[in-house]
Amino acid sequence: MNVPVSQSDSSADPPVVPPPPRATAEQALRLRKDLEASGWGVDAVAHLLGEVGDAALRREVRSPALRALRAVMDEDRAAGARPSPPAVLTALFMLGEPVLATELDHVLRRTRTRGAVDIGLVSPPDAGGRVRALVDLRPHEARDDTGQVRWWVASDLGEMVTGRELAPGHVLGIGGAGLTLAGLVPRTPVGTALDLGCGCGIQTLYLLRHARHVTATDISRRALDFTAFNVALAGQEERLELAAGSLLEPVAGRRFDLVVSNPPFVLTPAAVREKGLALMEYRDAGEDILPGLVAGLGAHLQAGGTAVLLGNWEHYRGRDWRQDVADWLPQEADAWVIEREQQDPVSYATMWLRDGGVAPERAPGVFDAAVGAWVGDFEERRVEGVGFGYLVLHRPQAPRRPWRVLEEVTGVVDAPLGPHVAQVLEVQDLLAGLDDDAVAALHPVLAADVTEERHLVPGAADPSVIMLRQGGGLGRAVRVSTGVAALAGASDGELSVEQVAQAVAALTGVEALTDAAALRAELVAGVRELARFGFLVLE
Repeated sequence: MNVPVSQSDSSADPPVVPPPPRATAEQALRLRKDLEASGWGVDAVAHLLGEVGDAALRREVRSPALRALRAVMDEDRAAGARPSPPAVLTALFMLGEPVLATELDHVLRRTRTRGAVDIGLVSPPDAGGRVRALVDLRPHEARDDTGQVRWWVASDLGEMVTGRELAPGHVLGIGGAGLTLAGLVPRTPVGTALDLGCGCGIQTLYLLRHARHVTATDISRRALDFTAFNVALAGQEERLELAAGSLLEPVAGRRFDLVVSNPPFVLTPAAVREKGLALMEYRDAGEDILPGLVAGLGAHLQAGGTAVLLGNWEHYRGRDWRQDVADWLPQEADAWVIEREQQDPVSYATMWLRDGGVAPERAPGVFDAAVGAWVGDFEERRVEGVGFGYLVLHRPQAPRRPWRVLEEVTGVVDAPLGPHVAQVLEVQDLLAGLDDDAVAALHPVLAADVTEERHLVPGAADPSVIMLRQGGGLGRAVRVSTGVAALAGASDGELSVEQVAQAVAALTGVEALTDAAALRAELVAGVRELARFGFLVLE
């Protein structure tokens, strides 16, 4: 997560917030070996909590998960056995339950409770011999193009455990947005990568898997400390550079092969601040930073380099959002902007208020006043909604006219999009350098996940609608002409586009040269569109 230009570092956080954890290389190694030996992973947590408890915890609802875990631990103790290591660690670090120091000693055999205290993971034992977590620590597992990952990632304790609003300098853990971004980034090996606004460091951890050197920046010293700890715990600190500062300032004059960022794009109106809502470092910039950030990224990309960001943009009454976002795009880079969701003003305001711990159950007056101020600001500025989505920039290897695609794609996506993004960029780069004759000479192959639908009016001989559907990628459905459908069906790599156009012309009785030329142009345009979407593989 990025943090705002206008905020100071974590030294201004309230004193109730404990310092971030710190570990030497030796301490991190001992802790990593303890966690590996404990068996504490995503599946172990799900098994302990059961289906209901695990689902509740994913929604940040504590009591069902805690009830299920206490039942398991009480059963172990009643049988004269120690609670299992996954149970102790889940209770302590994910649910905020105190545990006996003797139980933690048994789980962390190398680190011991004393070592966990020294690192800053837990408080010293109280009079009853119990310790409490000072940080949220949890397992993270995934599989991508580079293989299987298993880490333990620390962040600040959340509202679910503390019962309090989040501090302005709160360092967020792995959330839905972070996982979305991680899944969106192509994992092609690169030389240099930049995690712009690193937060707890989850993007940095992923980048270290396929980049020779990673630079992680943040304006928050606290966030940098959490990133340093999490990378050390993963044993990858040797290829990491940490840099403090706002947005692109710490990397002025430098270029990278890959830039990733979940910047602080939430725009909280001044009227809401006046109602007492704090500026949250991990999400609020205090100003609209995306236009300047996106425009400046082109100069920080190596030739062939890519930037992948999350963002949102306002929808103004009577105006297409694409007009505004297009003005952000750097002149030297290709750009692909995808809107995945749009929220109305009330939903948007409510979501971000709850995200910061301002809830109607806790403070109804404050919540209602803040919602009213937020919605009033939108009405005054003629904002009728907010779009959420992805921004992908790509700097060509050689100077040329950049391509622009700004679109709305709202279908459900199950698989990570990184491979699809890489494919789209590669194909677009290829097509940008080909004229129509060169495209006509290609031998496309229909992607294995594409199916065809034909809709006919009863009694009609010809279909009224032909749709091609994509099983992977963004799950698109594209309406095509009869000629383009024939091209897709014939795309097995044997025939060129030119040859397919000639065959279709012969089958449909096209004789006039102008009609044949129009059919060829239609199929060439169809290849450009379908190949960009991933329906066709170009050979």
